Amino acid sequence: MTLPVTPADVAAARKLLDGAVLRTPTLPAPRLSAITGAHVYVKYENLQVTASFKERGALTKLSSLSPQERAAGVVAMSAGNHAQAVAYHAARLGIRATIVMPKHTPIVKVAATEAHGARVVLHGESVGDASEEADRIAQSEHLVWVHPYDDRHVIAGQGSIAAEMLEDAPDLDALLVPVGGGGMISGMAVAARDMRPDIEIVGVETRLYPSMWNALHQQSLPCEGATLAEGIAVKQAGTLTRELVSALVSDVVLVGEPTIERAVNLFLTQQKTLAEGAGAAGLAALLADPDRYRGRKVGLVVSGGNIDPRIVASIMMRELEREERIVSFRFSMLDRPGELGIIASLLGGLGANILEVEHKRHFLDVHAKGARLDVTVETRDRAHADEVYRALIENGMDVVRVDWQSAS
Repeated sequence: MTLPVTPADVAAARKLLDGAVLRTPTLPAPRLSAITGAHVYVKYENLQVTASFKERGALTKLSSLSPQERAAGVVAMSAGNHAQAVAYHAARLGIRATIVMPKHTPIVKVAATEAHGARVVLHGESVGDASEEADRIAQSEHLVWVHPYDDRHVIAGQGSIAAEMLEDAPDLDALLVPVGGGGMISGMAVAARDMRPDIEIVGVETRLYPSMWNALHQQSLPCEGATLAEGIAVKQAGTLTRELVSALVSDVVLVGEPTIERAVNLFLTQQKTLAEGAGAAGLAALLADPDRYRGRKVGLVVSGGNIDPRIVASIMMRELEREERIVSFRFSMLDRPGELGIIASLLGGLGANILEVEHKRHFLDVHAKGARLDVTVETRDRAHADEVYRALIENGMDVVRVDWQSAS
């Protein structure tokens, strides 16, 4: 079978990228291994200058341009990471770059792209809308189209990731790779199959955007919705990438949003590294199906670390709530002096740290002589939260547990 990208293409890209992009480390992750039961190794592509693997494919493509094409300039479409990569390396090479991004692209990604000197055009609600506008601009302004994934040079550049991983950890049993349009997994599969024909290569998509899964299974599951993994929120898999994935990839799996959130949180709290939603997809797949990989050596790619700090803060709080390390209690009590002090003292004695207190009197479901008190506390873990709740009941408190996010 003749495929559109070969191991020789990846090898050529590696020579071109040597010294121009960071050869990121592939390191064992003992804490993640303990949590998942697999022997986990992590490739830290979030350490690139633009905090994403996209630099590899972008530079490979830009370096392939003729002098006339460089003089004309390039246009690219991206939700953020490809945009920054093209902008950064275009500036290095003296190439004028125009980047089309969806209107609701996170501000941090828009600002970073503009900081590299590119002209940013915000257009449409989705990556598809932005792609159509980029195509229009390419034709009207005679610019070279730098596709984020469905391009031979881009795919070859991304393949360098797997080559480096298998040089650093040659006995990996499986690679779990985020999938949007399929550029990274296609290139990685070309390189990995050449170096280790028996390795399992698993693509990971968010359940909200199963474009590659649909293509492989001849299905039409909807591709829509707000996802934490916007970097892989692609409605249509690429033509070249679909061919390569079909021929070389073992499986494509789907993961849900709560699992992606947990993966982002674990990378931050356990590995002390920042992963965007798409970058954490591989770990999410491992968390979702640990038995499949138990005892095996698994390679993960943190493909990007460009995530809004506000989203990170929200994820951390939500994970603390899921783990019941932040718990809310609702007390029904008499509205008289000293009652709040009694509750505060009791919680303090139980080792619960009070984070927030909301005292409510003016509700029809509260007795005319009573009050409702919502108290959010920090506990050590789920067992401690249960212990605190039981102790409150045993001390005669009229109390129920509530979801801190919906308490009202």
